[in-house]
Amino acid sequence: MINRVIRHQYRRHILLHQEQAKHAVLEIRAVEDVRMREDHQITQCSANYVTLSPTSFLEGAATAYGDKVSIIYGDHVRFSWLETHQRCVKLASALVKLGISHGDIVAALAPNIPALYELHFGAPMAGAVLSALNTKLDVTTLALILEQLESCKIMFVDYQFIDSALKAFEIMSQRKLKPPLIVLIQDSHDQKSSFLAKDMPPSILNYNELLEMGESGFETLKPCNECDPISVNFTSGSTGIPKGVVYSHRGAYLNSLAAIARFGMKPMPVFLWTVDMFRCNGWCFPWVMSALGGTNVCLRNVSAKEIFDAIHLHKVTHLCGAPTLLDMIAYASPHDQIPLPHRVNVTVAGVLPPLEVLNKVAKLGFDVSIGYGMTEALGPVILRPWEPNSNDEHSKQNYYYGEQGLKDFMMMQEFDVKDPTSMKSTPHDGKTIGEIMFKGNTLMLGYLKNSQATEEAFRGGWYRTGDLAVREQNGSITLKDRAKDIIYSKGEAISSLEIETVLLTHPKVLKAAVVGIYDQSLLESSPYAVVKLKDDGFSVTVEDIIKFCEDKLDSHMVPKSVVFGDLPVNSTGKVQKFLIRENMKN
Repeated sequence: MINRVIRHQYRRHILLHQEQAKHAVLEIRAVEDVRMREDHQITQCSANYVTLSPTSFLEGAATAYGDKVSIIYGDHVRFSWLETHQRCVKLASALVKLGISHGDIVAALAPNIPALYELHFGAPMAGAVLSALNTKLDVTTLALILEQLESCKIMFVDYQFIDSALKAFEIMSQRKLKPPLIVLIQDSHDQKSSFLAKDMPPSILNYNELLEMGESGFETLKPCNECDPISVNFTSGSTGIPKGVVYSHRGAYLNSLAAIARFGMKPMPVFLWTVDMFRCNGWCFPWVMSALGGTNVCLRNVSAKEIFDAIHLHKVTHLCGAPTLLDMIAYASPHDQIPLPHRVNVTVAGVLPPLEVLNKVAKLGFDVSIGYGMTEALGPVILRPWEPNSNDEHSKQNYYYGEQGLKDFMMMQEFDVKDPTSMKSTPHDGKTIGEIMFKGNTLMLGYLKNSQATEEAFRGGWYRTGDLAVREQNGSITLKDRAKDIIYSKGEAISSLEIETVLLTHPKVLKAAVVGIYDQSLLESSPYAVVKLKDDGFSVTVEDIIKFCEDKLDSHMVPKSVVFGDLPVNSTGKVQKFLIRENMKN
């Protein structure tokens, strides 16, 4: 016990001296910086230094693309960039009139509609921090998230989700917490929306009426510091309660510029909103589109028919989202799969579907790109085009970093696969497993009110993704697994992703998830699989699946047991492997 105390005190002593040394270095640099400015007669002033914020893109769009179409929503909404700018200014003004001040959080629970797009500008232009929330959350989790957002004074709620919001508020009230003021977003062309509005309490405001409160001549607020928060995005919560990831004005600005190069976008593209705006602020595309003066085609509900119709009607050039987007396109009815008038870029990031889906979507006229990233990195960091007619399952999890020059290196300046303990780079041998790590200008500020998790994520001066990979001889990386999902058996690391990839090549398997379960009798973990069969897969047995794996995998990688059934997923569609592990143990 005494030794532990001594060691703890010694570590504190070392950390204190390290901190003092760091401050001393910073003070020396500050003095040298002043001296350099004096020697070279350099000055920093309002003429040559403006804080970076993506809201500035909207001001530019109003000037350069004022009469161009900014937003299309159904058959009844069409705004120009000048109109969108005016609406966002009035929204910011109205928020300030309601008492919103610097650093206050403005929450939103809405699908991809114009109001949510406008909030991406109006909220920060009022000095507030926007938190767009997952519309698929259950009410208990929604209440817990709102509890984390304790400085949230106002919540914008689409009429479709008003019941969920009010139920979450009831839970908050039971915990003696004050719910935020609701601003109801209606749809004038939906009778249900009008009906709901009549039954709402008088304290609930209406979005359009709120806009009327705003002043068109309002001078929008700039961030005091470009590293001030602009938004809070919540993780998918695949292992528990979602964490709030805080983005800065600077990070959002720089990532928007990087995305233009990363996605190969030209001025005035047409973007179809199939990625949720609550997911990494729609991968920063609300700000990207204003920088390019493009057209946003908003969708309340995403379906294959809506996608194909929008491409034909509005000449869509880009769309993106979760891999389920590819399933939707590939398995659409022949009636909906209208031949495309031009090639369309579609980008997905996440656990990819089988090769047959990727190749089929490419054959339908889509240029498919595969992204790798995470909420903490503001969305996809690496993007690579999918090569049609590929039959190599291994290549689905293989990424080059920087193969397209500045497209990858523009803002995420350093990328590596490292030993998480020694922090040494792993060799390019295709065997040594390490953790993918990033360092750059487009990472989160940290986790909301969770300094311990923030410190752990940035430990060692790098952002630790928690993803394991190997470095191939040509410099590319191949994803192996999440650190928490890797299986260790007989002293070897087994990738659950590799086993899942093999399972998905079975003609009767629709979905698969593999976890490691510790066997007390063997004193090691073994792979177990949950498999969802296709509708015509009733004749397949567990023995068939295991034999299929035996023919394609090393013996220690073959699942010890296979269970047929649905895979537990969270609100974002991610498989919750921790639930599978719990069920297997029981």
